[in-house]
Amino acid sequence: MLSIIGLVLFGIVLVVHTLIAAVCTRFFRLRLETQIGWVIYALFIPPVILLASTLVVSGVLGIGPNLGSPVVVFGVMIGLPMAVGITVDLLYVAQPDEVELPETQ
Repeated sequence: MLSIIGLVLFGIVLVVHTLIAAVCTRFFRLRLETQIGWVIYALFIPPVILLASTLVVSGVLGIGPNLGSPVVVFGVMIGLPMAVGITVDLLYVAQPDEVELPETQ
């Protein structure tokens, strides 16, 4: 049976994973000068970070319910936050062209 505290902690982990995915996507969009490079980096690097976080949170700390299979865990803990994080960055945050970066020397 799932406790209320476990459900709240699981929700917090999902929110943090979504934040990580959105920040990583934003970082790659701002720093990479290519048209498609940020997409490749955003699709392959943040899932590795989220996988490591999932292993720590669910394994070492024991937070979250038993989701049954590794495929469901991958979908809920990595796929869902990646989709929401990238969507938030693309639709609700200003375009990189509108953001002013500090001058580099």
